[in-house]
Amino acid sequence: MRRFQGFADADGKFFKALAKNQRREWFQAHKKEFDAGWNRPMNDLLDDLREAIDRTYAHCDLGDPKVFRIFRDVRFSKDKSPYKTFVAGCIPIKRAAKVTEGPVAIYMHFGTDNTVASGFYRMDPAVLARYRAAVADNARGKELAKILAKLDKAGFSTDVMRDDALKKVPKGFDPDHPRGDLLKRKSLGVRYPALPKGRLASPELVPWLLDHAKKAAPLVEWLVFATA
Repeated sequence: MRRFQGFADADGKFFKALAKNQRREWFQAHKKEFDAGWNRPMNDLLDDLREAIDRTYAHCDLGDPKVFRIFRDVRFSKDKSPYKTFVAGCIPIKRAAKVTEGPVAIYMHFGTDNTVASGFYRMDPAVLARYRAAVADNARGKELAKILAKLDKAGFSTDVMRDDALKKVPKGFDPDHPRGDLLKRKSLGVRYPALPKGRLASPELVPWLLDHAKKAAPLVEWLVFATA
């Protein structure tokens, strides 16, 4: 039985107000609104998706869904705003101790902006070495390129997660390697197409996400086996 019935509204009005009222007193006064309209629905949404996409991942196990805290980590940030202006969650691959240390079947956040993605963000050095070896391998590297080309054609954005990419092909690889751009990456993933208008507040968000998550699954599984 589907649990998710939609978020509080399609425009993230709560988070737009929160962006203007980054004070503990304001948040505490509106916490029930956040819990009922956004936090609880995100838990329901992830549970629905976890069950629905499990069979898509026939070659690896999905981990437990994770809803992230709304509190920002401001220790190393110039921006000391205490609250995120979105609700976020993910379904990781069951592999690492922390959900942020392995491929993610689906990550999403909704609020002042909406983003849905799949992939592997910021691989550690040992994992990155295995990823680069797979990219350089003729068969596995070509397979990855085909997967990304197919996703690009389907409307996904493949030019994301580039904030930590190298400017040059790493040492030990041909500077003119045909997959040089992929070798420069320390993160790899895709962002889903823009959500249809009004879908955020509707239970029909589930089938839309499911359809796109299935399309992204080959990339996630490639990352799982290439970096294991």
